[in-house]
Amino acid sequence: MKTKILIIYTGGTIGMVMDLKSNTLVPFDFEHLYKQVPELEKFDLELSVNSFEAPIDSSDMTINAWKKMATIIHENYHLYDGFVILHGSDTMAYTASALSFMLENLAKPVILTGSQLPIGMIRTDGKENLITAIEIAGAKHNNLPVINEVAIYFEYKLYRGNRTHKYNAEHFDAFKSPNYTMLAEAGIKIEYNQAALFPKPVNDFNVRLNMDGNIGVLKLFPGITPAVVQSVLHSKGLKALIIETFGSGNGPTQDWFINEIEDAIKTRNLTILNVTQCNQGSVNQGRYATSKGLLKAGVIGGNDITFEAAITKLMYLFGNLNDKLEIEKYLQISLRGEMSI
Repeated sequence: MKTKILIIYTGGTIGMVMDLKSNTLVPFDFEHLYKQVPELEKFDLELSVNSFEAPIDSSDMTINAWKKMATIIHENYHLYDGFVILHGSDTMAYTASALSFMLENLAKPVILTGSQLPIGMIRTDGKENLITAIEIAGAKHNNLPVINEVAIYFEYKLYRGNRTHKYNAEHFDAFKSPNYTMLAEAGIKIEYNQAALFPKPVNDFNVRLNMDGNIGVLKLFPGITPAVVQSVLHSKGLKALIIETFGSGNGPTQDWFINEIEDAIKTRNLTILNVTQCNQGSVNQGRYATSKGLLKAGVIGGNDITFEAAITKLMYLFGNLNDKLEIEKYLQISLRGEMSI
């Protein structure tokens, strides 16, 4: 029996071709996928396509779109051996992170990929990304999937989805995973890093669709004013806040700043997570005097989590739990390999 792969097209550059009449880029009909990528016919795989009725630019990505992807996977989970999601690169790391939390006990590959150039262009990176993503989604060892998680494949590298961020808007090598090693690298053959991969989960697959978007972000900068901090902390409906700090979790030590943070946590019951602005490295609250005030005020250290994983993890936890202490406990635990603990 052939391995079956479901391709889910959400939108993005990879699915675009040039319309000769209007001289503009338009989504191509994925029912004619083999016409655009005839190399796919050489796979000993059975491919199917599920396209969003109205493909979206990834800059318009929403929680509802994540729910739609998770639902498609849920409804087809036992019909297919793996899934490839075609997605715009701009918010791909957010989607990969969100799905990693929503798809609980995932025992099949969910590979996100896209491109920097439309698949209909001569120099496109889309064909290689698509072909290899499909090959990875169909890869098995001893008749079991090699990949049991949500991952991003881009420009010869496979990364854990919730460890990844887009760092380059112009080069084909658009993504990095600064705090976790590659899952695989594609050369003459695809080399899998077995030590970095998730084993097959013990418990049954489950999907959790509830995500709460009442999360705020406060990015620190030299000269930040009390008015700016207060405007964020007092946002209507706010349940949790990410503070993007300097270095290993450092911030201002002025009394007004620490008092505002402490009041938000202890008086208004806000959950605050400390995530570094640095692309690589980890938050270590208390290492320097400039982070001891945050630690004392009750801010939770985010370790080496990416911003994309931090915000989607908060959405997931607040969407599925009601107890603040329980939420804050799980913030300090790696649920899907999103942190090194």
